[in-house]
Amino acid sequence: MPPGRAQPRPDAPVRVSRPLAAVITSKENRWLKRFRAALAGEPDEPGVVGVEGPHLVEEALSSGAQLLAVLASPQGEKEVERLLPAPAVRGLPLLRTTERLFASVAGTQAPQGIAALVRVPEHGLDDLLGGVPLVVILVGVQDPGNVGTVVRSAEAFGATGLAASAGTASPLSPKAIRASAGSIFRLPVIVRAQPPVLLAQLKLAGVKLVATVAASAGLRPAAAAGAAVAPHLLDLRGAVALLVGSEPHGLPEPVLRSADAWASIPLAAPVESLNAAVAASVVLYEAARQREASA
Repeated sequence: MPPGRAQPRPDAPVRVSRPLAAVITSKENRWLKRFRAALAGEPDEPGVVGVEGPHLVEEALSSGAQLLAVLASPQGEKEVERLLPAPAVRGLPLLRTTERLFASVAGTQAPQGIAALVRVPEHGLDDLLGGVPLVVILVGVQDPGNVGTVVRSAEAFGATGLAASAGTASPLSPKAIRASAGSIFRLPVIVRAQPPVLLAQLKLAGVKLVATVAASAGLRPAAAAGAAVAPHLLDLRGAVALLVGSEPHGLPEPVLRSADAWASIPLAAPVESLNAAVAASVVLYEAARQREASA
């Protein structure tokens, strides 16, 4: 070896280049149609999502999710070589297209030249109840950015899973996936859950249901002592499911009355409520704080 050239570490990963396929130049190409549909939130196969940009492709890859294909424009071809070592992409279609056609299938205003089709695992309730469960239940949260942000906060603060009710924006929508910053590939998530069934199952499993409510809420919970209290006054160390509704409408009354306790975040006047993602994040942080303190 020539003097001055550093020797590679024995444990350094070996990245073997794989040539990409010929450039796709027709907008009617079947792969472009699949990417276009998935990146628009309308995949042609259940459980398959489209992700765009090097960060999300890398997050999907590192999570162990199954990648079905990768599409790159000339701008993104260097990212393919950087992100995809040969063992991870054996047999995986690595597709090329023009900048113009990539922009036509992309779901963002400023495409970054690389996208992937990813199969997201399907989860059931048991997948959300590992260890000491800390589950987030979203009911009627219609903004996909809020949904994705809650997914991200849930993972950050140690939640064991999340369920989105029918009527809630899908955590698998493109905007929600982007807002989750990759957490969607690691946190067990159930979509289109039916609240009456889900809440009954959680109660049978011994999970305490904690509803988040605005400070102005007038109803009282059926099983809780008194009105809503600040999160730090609740015991969130055991098995807990946090119920979160939309900012404009809150949780439906049947869901509220099924709760074992209500949490209301104290706010300075004249603010009466926080948006769903912020409220969920505050209570999740408090749960994580209590659990760490008692560990």
